[in-house]
Amino acid sequence: MSRIGMAFAEGLIAFIATNIDDIIVLLLFFSQINANFRRRHIVIGQYLGFTTIVLASLPGFFGGLIVPREWIGLLGLLPIIIGFKQLVNRKIETVQVQTVTSFENSSYRNSTFSFLLSLLNPHTYKVAAVTLANGGDNISIYIPLFAGSQLASLSLILAVFFLMVGVWCAIAYLLTRQPTIANILSRYGQPIVPFILIGLGLFILYERGTFGLIFSA
Repeated sequence: MSRIGMAFAEGLIAFIATNIDDIIVLLLFFSQINANFRRRHIVIGQYLGFTTIVLASLPGFFGGLIVPREWIGLLGLLPIIIGFKQLVNRKIETVQVQTVTSFENSSYRNSTFSFLLSLLNPHTYKVAAVTLANGGDNISIYIPLFAGSQLASLSLILAVFFLMVGVWCAIAYLLTRQPTIANILSRYGQPIVPFILIGLGLFILYERGTFGLIFSA
């Protein structure tokens, strides 16, 4: 296999292996789409979160720096905070987001301004935060992957990664369009999302061994 083919295969396998669980999170997000929470918030947030993961992994390419697994696990606090906020402050948050969305729809029709406003939307950063937390462990995998790559191979791997983020979003969205799946998610998805986020955060903390770090501090 050529070097290009090897880099493509490495990027594809690494992405799928480290982001299978992300499909479930995306399914939950897409099941909550309404007048305030749009598809673009999910897609942009997913790309922002994943870009942060990639940037945090790039030191592996420049010097093979090691990020302690326990410190990576602290990212699990993000979905826990978001989950509790949704439980405690859901009504207030909805009013605030409606105000922002109303401003967006009434003031700007241009797609560029719409994109920029989506970057400022609280929902976008929630998706990005959950993506970052859920993919925190990816850093420990991407660092050695990047460290063993040449510049051309790294560029191809990153291209595959960012292409697959879009594919992942498309797959999750199409699954929520299936009547059976959409009905289940619309009926049961919204009430359980905060608990799933909290559970996800606790699992990340436990799986990365971060509880020991917290308790020792």
